[in-house]
Parts: sequence; structure tokens; C-alpha cells
Amino acid sequence: MCRAVLPAHAGPRGELGAGPLLRWMDAAACLAAEKHAGVSCVTASMDDIQFEEAARVGQIIAIRTKVNRAFKTSMEVGIKVTVQDVLTNAEKIVSVAYATYVAKPVGAGKVELKPVQLLSAEDHLEHSLAIERRRIRLGYVQVFQKLMQESNKEGDFYTCEEKDAVSTEHTHVQSTELVLPPHANHHGNTFGGQIMAWMQTVASISASRLCRSHPILKAVNMFKFWGPSFVGDRLVFNAIVNNTFHNSVEVGVRVEAYNCEEWIQDQPRHINSAFLIFNALNDKGELLTFPRVKP
Repeated sequence: MCRAVLPAHAGPRGELGAGPLLRWMDAAACLAAEKHAGVSCVTASMDDIQFEEAARVGQIIAIRTKVNRAFKTSMEVGIKVTVQDVLTNAEKIVSVAYATYVAKPVGAGKVELKPVQLLSAEDHLEHSLAIERRRIRLGYVQVFQKLMQESNKEGDFYTCEEKDAVSTEHTHVQSTELVLPPHANHHGNTFGGQIMAWMQTVASISASRLCRSHPILKAVNMFKFWGPSFVGDRLVFNAIVNNTFHNSVEVGVRVEAYNCEEWIQDQPRHINSAFLIFNALNDKGELLTFPRVKP
């Protein structure tokens, strides 16, 4: 998949916004998954995504995807994003990521995915590594939940004593989006890439309240879907700065979905959470230092 970076895709610095790029990555990976499965597929999770290079208006984004390994009903799709300058023909890697997609059965039938046909040495390597990455993903959630339980014990909370520390409450941002047909696939499920784009927007606003500049997304960590959302749902995004690390800041985003009945009764469905890492530059292109925060 190739895309030209147009002004509508760019932010204040003339660089491709992370929101459109995340949408494109999810769409391209989903097409690869559905071609292999022969049925519709939905995004289950994205491994930690690192952004190494920025694309600017006038450049070309190329997104290459392939299914690395198929399990019983899910599969890993590798995503490689590069940017090409049309004047110099130079190509640089923007990001390499791995996504997990789940095949949706048709009616009451069951889906059992066929094995991936391995054609090259690289295919064999990725096929072998995919099982290890899957093991890490499953263990990642368990380790994180254990850490959360341990940190919630009485007396374990961190407090910042610095006078100039900024309260994290100042960085809290909430946004509500109505899922419309253009935001969903033909089964009415919200596109994962669209949710990621909305998350990036609200997280960027949260980070900007500390740096007073335009934050640049550098990584998305622990992006996992806990449940689906559909056309007609209201999605509520809550973002807050968790901590700062000199030249970077981590923003946590929680996404909850409501249908009409749940909206009236205030009964949200937690469908997604993720952690987004930003940095920011001054007018000279130098990294800005973030202030310490007080939880």
C-alpha cells in the first residue's frame, strides 16, 4: 500500500500525523489478514510500535504487510513502513510493527486458519519468531497485572516533593466520539486504526499541556483490545500523563464504549487501553525538557 503525504495528513510542523499513519497501518495489515483467512478479521492487539523517522508533505509512504504465522483462529501480521523522497529517491524506515488479528466466523461456523506458506529464509525466520512473540504477548499482560496489584498495596504510592512539579490532574483530557459507518468495517465493528488515531489525538492534547508545544509521538505500548465496539457506540477517551522522563512523557489512555442503553445507565464497556510516549522540539529542533509531575 502506498500513500502520498498531503497537507491534510500533516501536523503543524508539516510532518505526517501519527493518527493517519496508524489508520493506514491497521488497514493494510487487516487486508493481509483477510486475504489469508478468507473471512473478515478484527484487530486484537498491536505490539509496541516505535517511530524512527518522520514523513513530510510531498513524500511517499509505503506499507508492506504479510502474515508471518497463523494460529488456530488468530494470526500475526508483520508491518513495515518506509518513507520515500520523490526528488532524491532515498528511502528510510519509519516503523516495523507486529499486529494480531482474529478471524470472525460466518454465522455459526468455526474458523480454522490454514498454515502460512513459507517461501524464503526470511519467511521461515519470521514464522519461528512469531511463536516466541506470541508467548511474550501472553506473558506481558500477566506480568503487568501483577505489577499493578503490587503497586496498589497500601504505602506503595509514589509522591513527588518537588516544588515546581505539575499535578497530573492538569493534564487530564476527555473526548467523546460517535462511531459512524465510515469508522467501521462492513460488519459494523469499529476499525482498530480509527480508535488508535482518536487515542493519539487525545493523548497529544494531554502531553501538550506540559510541554506547551506540539508533541511528537515516538511509541505506542501495550495496545490491546479487550472488547469490540460498533456503529452507533459512543466512545469515551480519557487521557492523563502518567510520568515524565526528562525529554519524554508517557500518557495513558483508556477507552470505554457505550451503546444507547448503556449511555443512559452509565454502564461503560472497557474496550482498550494503551500507553503513548511523546517528545517535543523547540524552534531550533532541540528536544524540550518536560517538568516533573505530581500524581
